[in-house]
Amino acid sequence: MPLDAVHRATRAELSGLPVDVAPSLLGGELRTLVAGSAVHLRITEVEAYHGQGTGPHADPGSHARMGRTARNATMWGEPGHLYVYLSHGIHSCVNVVSGAEGQAGGILLRAGEVVHGVDAAAIRRRAEPPLTSRLLRDLARGPGRFGQAAGLRHPLHDGIDAVAGSELEGARAELWLRDEPVLDVATGPRVGVAGVAGTDAFPWRFWIAGDPTVSPFRWGRGAQAASIGRA
Repeated sequence: MPLDAVHRATRAELSGLPVDVAPSLLGGELRTLVAGSAVHLRITEVEAYHGQGTGPHADPGSHARMGRTARNATMWGEPGHLYVYLSHGIHSCVNVVSGAEGQAGGILLRAGEVVHGVDAAAIRRRAEPPLTSRLLRDLARGPGRFGQAAGLRHPLHDGIDAVAGSELEGARAELWLRDEPVLDVATGPRVGVAGVAGTDAFPWRFWIAGDPTVSPFRWGRGAQAASIGRA
């Protein structure tokens, strides 16, 4: 399907449970305009997370598993806003808020392909020329790289509205979804999530099968042992 077969996301399309909405983001785009530089990222890998009381199963891997806090407040808000959090004190990671307002849910944008604004993304990623095929593949491969390429930063851009596209701290973000869903979707455990939350008990990672920009899988702390224990 051509890259332009997409439309602006609506709140209604993002109102379902994150685990149900997450696959529909694949092949769509996050388009950002930060400091005058536009970057469009085709989304190739996502992970769903549910907060306390969201859905039929408690999610021990979610930032909102214990309820609402100052850190995760955006997850409890209106669908279509972006929850931008800091990982390991370094990386700004981007999540699309999904689900009914007042129920916490987020879809982590784990990886993508830069389809517009390669030079701007490369500068943000401090990628040295020449831009080889490997460097191009890796510009947004992984959630920290995705956030950096997009130019969104915690805490400045936490809560930015990707449905309305309104400006926040010098940035705009728009979420675009495919007119027709990706058919070749793979699913499995979430990457680097500790304990049972990182096992096949939560196959809440979705990616476009065979896409080279998808990040490699790694077990979280204690997840492999928990997975073996479930076998």
